[in-house]
Amino acid sequence: MTTGVRVRTAPRRLPAVLVTPLLRWLAINHTVAPGEPWRRTCPGCGAAIGFGGALLPQARCGGCAARVGPPPWSVEVLALLALLALVAFAGGRPVVSLPVVAAFAWWAALAIPLVLVDLAVHRLPDRLTLPAAAGVAVLLGAAALVDGAADRWVRSLLAGAGVALFFATTTLVLGRRGFGLGDAKLALSCAALLGWFGWGAVLLGLMAGLLLSALVSIVLLLAGKVRWTSSLPFGPFLVAGTVLGLFVVVPLS
Repeated sequence: MTTGVRVRTAPRRLPAVLVTPLLRWLAINHTVAPGEPWRRTCPGCGAAIGFGGALLPQARCGGCAARVGPPPWSVEVLALLALLALVAFAGGRPVVSLPVVAAFAWWAALAIPLVLVDLAVHRLPDRLTLPAAAGVAVLLGAAALVDGAADRWVRSLLAGAGVALFFATTTLVLGRRGFGLGDAKLALSCAALLGWFGWGAVLLGLMAGLLLSALVSIVLLLAGKVRWTSSLPFGPFLVAGTVLGLFVVVPLS
């Protein structure tokens, strides 16, 4: 009997063992300044980044023991929060079918390294934002076929494209005072996911992200951590606003 339990539970543990090192590797790999090659080795000693060191929760190089990439346990904590959000999101409501849950899971998995990279180097790499957008679009398209909800899918595509275009326009018109092009590409997936649940969800998610950004900016300004001319990465707030928007709107759907 004991042997049977181990056989059944091992496959469930395997994804958790593999997913967090992969997410940490994506964050380490992309946490570089524009123009620099993607990071494959420890910046201190040049040792290859592998499962024996930097990809573990302690985030220490296996060669020189220097910290590499995101802070220790940060990826694991975010992955746990994403898992809890996924479980809550898949609440058995008619508008949250399996392909919609898969779209949320795909987006959340890529959002974790994107948040960590943006916090570290104020950058949202195309190699993460564009697959996030493509995956969400394809999986929501599958949901439209399964659920007979082509109107929701069209709205999702329009929402993603519309918000991304708006963000990109602010970059062209306002320069550094507007949203970055990386934010625009991240918005493709964020707004598309929100758009599945209606235009109100899109507006709510964006407003939540902007409000969170403003509140954090005010707190940091009062604490003397930033100046009026400083700019904060918007990607983490866009991701947080998307999650908040989903969890306000989905129970009402």
